[in-house]
Amino acid sequence: MVTREAYIQKVKPFFNTPVVKVFTGIRRCGKSVLMEQVRQELLDSGVHENQTLCLNFESETDGRVLTEQNWIHAVHDLPAGKKYLFFDEVQEFAGWEKIINSFLIDGDCDIYITGSNAKMLSGELATYLGGRYIEIKVYPFSFFEVSALVKTLPYETGALSEQELFTLYLKRGGFPFLYNYNFDDSGTQQYLSALYDSIVLKDISQRHNIRDISLLKSLLLYFISEAGHTFSSSSLEKYLKNQKRSLSSETIYNYIDFAKESGLLYLAPRQNLQGKELLQTQGKIYIADHGLRESLCGSNLRDIDQVLENIVYQELLRRDYTVTVGKLKNQEIDFVAEKNGQPLYLQVCYLLADDTTVQREFGVLESIHDNFPKYVLSMDTVSRSRNGITNMNISDWLLGK
Repeated sequence: MVTREAYIQKVKPFFNTPVVKVFTGIRRCGKSVLMEQVRQELLDSGVHENQTLCLNFESETDGRVLTEQNWIHAVHDLPAGKKYLFFDEVQEFAGWEKIINSFLIDGDCDIYITGSNAKMLSGELATYLGGRYIEIKVYPFSFFEVSALVKTLPYETGALSEQELFTLYLKRGGFPFLYNYNFDDSGTQQYLSALYDSIVLKDISQRHNIRDISLLKSLLLYFISEAGHTFSSSSLEKYLKNQKRSLSSETIYNYIDFAKESGLLYLAPRQNLQGKELLQTQGKIYIADHGLRESLCGSNLRDIDQVLENIVYQELLRRDYTVTVGKLKNQEIDFVAEKNGQPLYLQVCYLLADDTTVQREFGVLESIHDNFPKYVLSMDTVSRSRNGITNMNISDWLLGK
């Protein structure tokens, strides 16, 4: 097991404060294990075991999560004094928000909850919890976390070189379960396919009462295969037409929103760097984890430029950047990442194979006339940095070298 220290540091300032700590993210990204690590951190700081209560609301055998009264009694049965409450997949319990609020208001409780439905535990949190919460967005393993974990493993994955491990990561993605066991390609495929079906059925179709599951899957497959590309309604309509399907623009955008709510897809808006305004069209679609793309499309190494761009996008989110796609006249900057009012500009490509590629990747950054950091990230092992623009190997950047 790898300790997800970056997330723990985000939670620590809110230990013993009257706000609900909410871990959100796509299914199976490691929220439950992270919450247990937070609990262990509290135990190590002096909290007694009998002050804590852990409930999993996906359990069908634990009577404490079957009724409201049982849940409330389980909390009240803790010893008098400070109570530390850890509720996993709490959205499975209808009316959970009222009960959480009562614990927060009426008792001396430090509360931590997880949930897979991003809308239930993000966009609606302000209403449900009245502003008394903080949200910690959890993502599948980064390459840094995968590298830290495999070094501790007893089987052959732990002996891979950094380059071999990055190739494995390109295909497998970052869902933690895949690195805790010695899966082959077939086992990985089966796990990711089942996980994807669960996301589509439980977090999208059931929640939003979508009846035509095959059409939904067809649309999602298009977005996943096009990860890293500009979203174009005309190309999507052509794709659906070739499949003898049709959808209204409103339905298409609704489906995009549903996939975003589930944590499956992200849409990076386009920003005009001259006027600093966000543009309403031609954002880029990204997927929560590129391993799902390999499982569904089987082409990550073939489409490596797209996959590398997706990996960098997700890493920027992990590092708490707000990310847009930059537009400067007729040129595009892959990412304009901003944190604390400070921008960071990045171009992503597979290899700087010739002078034309070098000029394309560096030229657009050279046309940005400010002194903020600019990077060209590629798989090259020899740096071609120039004019204040840093060329860095992608795996080195991901590892924080």
